[in-house]
Amino acid sequence: MKLVVLTGIPGSGSTTLLNKALEEVDYVHLNYGDIMTEIAIEKEIVEDRDSLRKLPAETQKEIQAEAAKEIKRRSENDNVIVDTHCTINTPSGFLPGLPIWVLEQLQPDLFILIEANPDEIIYRRLNDDTRSRDVQKAKEIDLHQQMNRATSMAYATLTGATVKIVENHDNHLNSSVSKLVNVLNL
Repeated sequence: MKLVVLTGIPGSGSTTLLNKALEEVDYVHLNYGDIMTEIAIEKEIVEDRDSLRKLPAETQKEIQAEAAKEIKRRSENDNVIVDTHCTINTPSGFLPGLPIWVLEQLQPDLFILIEANPDEIIYRRLNDDTRSRDVQKAKEIDLHQQMNRATSMAYATLTGATVKIVENHDNHLNSSVSKLVNVLNL
């Protein structure tokens, strides 16, 4: 059994890419944010997913820990791919999406970073009516992707996992899906 963590900043297309790849591989897909949202809604502290990042950091940490336990429970008998964010850009700075208490629970085999050019990400965010996203400049998006690279390597150091970057550029979805499928089938 493999446990893979797939990450990408909002607008990178990580969820779209993953959904296409899941048509070709045998993995159970768990979305970390959805599980965190389920827990937070059950506790009556948020009404929707976009409100999670506005919670105090301590509250987010507690919900992260509960979600890790739930994902681990669900991942015991299948290959699992966890769709999540490597870092969360909060008002007080970047918050690790998978801090040590989460990594100790998950013990993933592989981290996959989905990346795109900042201009592509800006365009995708502007055209996504399903989410309420903060407006960011290309420089801020680039910094967030750099933070994800550094953070994913730190995660890999702590868990013994590997890190793979898959680029997801506009008009190259099939090529990006193929690259992701190849990595998942290794």
